Amino acid sequence: MLNQPSLLCLLASSACLGSHGSVVLGVPCWRGPGLPPPGFPPLAEPGSWGQTSLGSHQGHEPLRILNTVIKGCHGPQGKRLWPLSALSSCGTPAFGWGDGPTSVGYHLSLLVLQDPDNTLIVLSGGGTSGRLAFLIAVSFNKLLKGLGQLPRYTYIIAGGDRSLVMSQEGLEDSALLGIEELRKAPFVAGQLDFCMNNLDIFLPVLVGFNPVSMARAGSDGSSRMKGGSATKILLETLLLAAHKTISKDTDISEKCLLEILRTYERAHKVTYAQSKKMAALVKQAGTSLQKKASVYMVGWHTLGIIAIMDGAECIPTFGADYNDVRGFLIGDHSEMFNKETDLIGPQFAFSQEDFVKTILPSLTELDTVLFLFTLDDDLAEVEKLVVQVKEKTSNVQALSHATVGQYLPASLKKLFPSIMSIMWPILFLEYEGNFIQKFQRELSTKWILNTVSTGAHVLKGKILHNYMVNLRISNSKLFWRAVCILQRFTGHSQARCLEGLLQTIYDPEVLSDDIRNAELSKHIAIAMEKNKVVPTALLCLLRNCSVQEAQLRLDTSPSIRAAIESSLNAPGRKRGADKSDSTGRSA
Repeated sequence: MLNQPSLLCLLASSACLGSHGSVVLGVPCWRGPGLPPPGFPPLAEPGSWGQTSLGSHQGHEPLRILNTVIKGCHGPQGKRLWPLSALSSCGTPAFGWGDGPTSVGYHLSLLVLQDPDNTLIVLSGGGTSGRLAFLIAVSFNKLLKGLGQLPRYTYIIAGGDRSLVMSQEGLEDSALLGIEELRKAPFVAGQLDFCMNNLDIFLPVLVGFNPVSMARAGSDGSSRMKGGSATKILLETLLLAAHKTISKDTDISEKCLLEILRTYERAHKVTYAQSKKMAALVKQAGTSLQKKASVYMVGWHTLGIIAIMDGAECIPTFGADYNDVRGFLIGDHSEMFNKETDLIGPQFAFSQEDFVKTILPSLTELDTVLFLFTLDDDLAEVEKLVVQVKEKTSNVQALSHATVGQYLPASLKKLFPSIMSIMWPILFLEYEGNFIQKFQRELSTKWILNTVSTGAHVLKGKILHNYMVNLRISNSKLFWRAVCILQRFTGHSQARCLEGLLQTIYDPEVLSDDIRNAELSKHIAIAMEKNKVVPTALLCLLRNCSVQEAQLRLDTSPSIRAAIESSLNAPGRKRGADKSDSTGRSA
């Protein structure tokens, strides 16, 4: 139980800001069986760009589309949100009150930082938000250590440290779990309410994105690309600005915030100048997945954290196996985790030792290994590991970050058939300011890995008309997203699609009223243990066939997308249901 004054920053995904469900908890809470409230709005962004379908393109086109998705710093009609006039207004929805970032994020952070011996900053979230909380806590504790100060940042993630490495989305549904975690060190389901009743200890701040009224066209299930990046940019900007003002004993200005934000905009330009090499990497990773092999991303220090995050997110987003896309962290991690002893078992392997002992011996020529490092890292260590990997597979790639004047050693350079080398300018800044380049490199790596893993799953046929149709139903949000996807492609009513989904989940058991009226948590628990639930239910509804026939069609089809498109184009089927849906009926 935290008994010292604490700033609790609750991180919510785009799905948490709907107008129904629990307002303070930020999670759509439907208690018990049945449908969500009548007229329940979409839980996430619409799943298409007009007539542009991500799954139907090859080559550079998916990369261009993903670039548009990730480029989330533009408002309506493409207007940029960087001008000073917009900076204040964009702070209001992020924090819920005040005149913008300078009145809320800065003052709360400043209040805590000015009393370091008696305060703590807690970053809390589930899924992607929780992993970002971990990353940012690690970064700012390192900043404080360099200033000779004790760490004052900590993190909470739904499901504990295991969720950092392996997706455990179902734990995001538990409000009671959130309250229990608060009694140990602040958590998103029940936390805000708990904090509001204990304001003598906590100063709660809720950070969230994409309320329904502001939902933008995008790839359904892409909040990890947009909301995740925005969370990172926003928190790092506010917290770094607060640290700088403490060291200079001055007030923060909107100009200061704007200058930091523009460094992220430059990071976007620098990153997407590498589009050709990114496209080649997407193709290589996609080839490995198509051949039922794996993609391993091996990163040094915080770039390894980014790699772990990306791999973990592929499991619920694409219905991927935990070994399809995996990240590994090279370097000391002894002070990073809350409870590293929880990370036991092959599914939770993440370290250099784990990679060398469990992955390296089983590597094949079909696997792809991507190395992520900066030229400030131990390049001899990088070279040694690359040599070991090349004995198993020639499909090795590299993403390196360098500062102007740094050059990759020839002995290391010759080991890679292709290197994506990103050059950053020299920054003559005070100690805190030097972290800007670290944050830029992390965000650049995040965008690249998000693009590679998403593009690879596109090539594997996991995406249909910009919808992640093979998502794994692991919490209430994803359960209702599945229902909405079925509605989107079949044109059937919500009740009919819910019935079809439950029939697929419980097959071969016959649906009874007891099953239909069971708790939603029971449906989710059973669905989590099955593969291809949504594609199977979709084929059953499209072809009016049995679950067994639908599964056979999926097993004998080149890809999930091919099986569904064949059913969408089946003779005699009405064409209205598969038209582009601009209403965004995606959960």
